[in-house]
Amino acid sequence: MYFVRKLKLGVSEQLQLLSRAAGELYSQTLVSFWRVVRKKGLWLKPATLMRWFPSDPENRLHAHSADAVVQSFFASLKSWRERRKTDPNARPPRRRRYYYKIQWKASAIKVVNGKLRLSNGKGNEPLVIPWAWDTPVWVEIGWDGRQYELRACYKLSDARPKEERKESGVAGVDLGEIHLAVAHDGENTYIANGRLLRSKRRYQNKLKSTLSRLLARKRRGSRRYRRVLASGRKQLARLNHQIRDILHKQTTRLVSTLYARGVQTVVIGDIRNIRVSADYGTRLNQKLHQMLHGQTRHHITYKAERLGMKVVLLDERYSSQTCPACNKRNKPRGRVYRCGCGFEFHRDGVGALNLRRTYLGSGLVVGVMASPTGLRFQPHALCSSAGRSHPAV
Repeated sequence: MYFVRKLKLGVSEQLQLLSRAAGELYSQTLVSFWRVVRKKGLWLKPATLMRWFPSDPENRLHAHSADAVVQSFFASLKSWRERRKTDPNARPPRRRRYYYKIQWKASAIKVVNGKLRLSNGKGNEPLVIPWAWDTPVWVEIGWDGRQYELRACYKLSDARPKEERKESGVAGVDLGEIHLAVAHDGENTYIANGRLLRSKRRYQNKLKSTLSRLLARKRRGSRRYRRVLASGRKQLARLNHQIRDILHKQTTRLVSTLYARGVQTVVIGDIRNIRVSADYGTRLNQKLHQMLHGQTRHHITYKAERLGMKVVLLDERYSSQTCPACNKRNKPRGRVYRCGCGFEFHRDGVGALNLRRTYLGSGLVVGVMASPTGLRFQPHALCSSAGRSHPAV
């Protein structure tokens, strides 16, 4: 389990030089690897290139930071080889980097007198940053589009002692298009409302359409064309930040709620292949293809694991159509699931309940279900993405 703390650093000459050194080393690694593949037909291993390039040309990087750059290239290579199994159009890493992220491992990280010292190559001054926290196990500095951003990684065993936790439990989580996620822990159902996110996505689509029409009327490369393009990028960047903020705060609140309820295992419905088979018409297909279920699943997964909870992916086929009371399948209409046996409940809540039942192998539901609890977006909630060490509540 890991926790990441972020800190904005601005722009400095030392950071520029280090990032440039990492870019040169990455480009050397990339060029040398593909040259050997082209001329010798050999795929070199990471250890070979780390011995080949023990540091950057001017020795500005720490030895382990140089190793991390080489390892980053091979991580991209591995990701491409996995992705091309399902996507024949996937492209390998072939782009050279003028600047690249700088990484420090534990051997080059120290916290002394309230300052974070990141060691560099022999004879070069360390990077010193005011620091009010513990010593991280990994530090990365990269460009966020406007300035350099530090990402400090901490390894956590658990956020609270086990004796302070409530009785362990299992919660099913159903990911959806209208609601980000709906969770059921055996007694209560929690809905992470996603309507604000949907409105942002709709506005994003309208904005892209408007910008396309405006750009089509301008001569490419003209002053007006560049002004419209710059304005569009600024507006879309702001929308992306708002969408990311909503995702972080809603998933943080959902995970915090489940953790307070004593949940130990989170079972998430696996809908990664929904875009492959879904065909419900132009408008609904657009909504399904723009679902942020991958990001939502990622946020829930790492936030739950950070708090010591286990995360399991489970096939969710027919989970929202199967009646928990009689096991018959009924395709729901609207947001309320109704079955001929008399069972009625929230449609996404039925999916979360069935995911939990499938994982536990439990029987049918008997009795009336409690009404779901809505978790609305709170714009001023605090979460770890804002540099805080505690979750939003």
